[in-house]
Amino acid sequence: MTTAKIGIIGGSGLYQMPELKDIEEVRIDTPFGSPSDAFIVGTLEGARVAFLPRHGRGHRFTPTELPFRANIYAMKLLGVERILSASAVGSLQEQYAPLDMVIPAQFFDRTRARAHESTFFGGGIVAHVTFAHPVCDELGDVLEASCGAADVRTHRGGTYLCMEGPAFSTKAESNVYRSWGMDVIGMTNLQEAKLAREAEICYATLALVTDYDCWHEEHDAVSVETVVEYLNKNVRNAQIIMREAVKRLGAQEARGCSCGSALKNAIFTAPDLWPEATTKKLEAIIKKYGRRES
Repeated sequence: MTTAKIGIIGGSGLYQMPELKDIEEVRIDTPFGSPSDAFIVGTLEGARVAFLPRHGRGHRFTPTELPFRANIYAMKLLGVERILSASAVGSLQEQYAPLDMVIPAQFFDRTRARAHESTFFGGGIVAHVTFAHPVCDELGDVLEASCGAADVRTHRGGTYLCMEGPAFSTKAESNVYRSWGMDVIGMTNLQEAKLAREAEICYATLALVTDYDCWHEEHDAVSVETVVEYLNKNVRNAQIIMREAVKRLGAQEARGCSCGSALKNAIFTAPDLWPEATTKKLEAIIKKYGRRES
């Protein structure tokens, strides 16, 4: 199968990477169903990259409908070791203005209908990965440095609150999230981060601020037209930043983080008890930890 060590997940508005060369469209079937769309695999700054539009081309999936497991498992099958995720977000704090870029360090889960899409495990094999620090710091460093390639204000750190959607927040909800100290709000990245950790793939988010949610006194309600306007302006900046990040990652020899061994002590079920069907289903992520022949 085609291999690419770097994966890019494009959020709302980011449906393509125009600088990709020598591209091929790759459709992948996974034990968890089909991904959001075909992968566009190509060369960017000398590195092979697998690009996936999160919501499908034409924006066909709501956040709750996204096949998160299939998307991340397919990345694993392609050989991806690092995922750069672009995501449109609303700002919950004054300092994050529309058109700013935020690289969150934390996630907070407010989803309700995605339990089945939040882990690969179950069916007789139990694993509990550590998730205190859900973002790969090494990859976050690369994203932060890469933002210098675009004329954008960048913020490192903060918490991304992941809500269910697809409607935006009520004003009461928005104010509660602000009182909790949340920084930006979106609808997709929490599940991706969890699954990437289980798949031993580095993950970091480039959050594209489109609006002040609905709490701001000068922005009483989120206008879809305004969101789209800022979204379109953000997309090109995101493409520039992702290109620079790929360039920097291509110059690195190997990962220096611990993401590649996240499952080492996380699988609680003894290998000799692993059900055959589940073992086969999870082969791409657990094979190296399976029973060893004596």
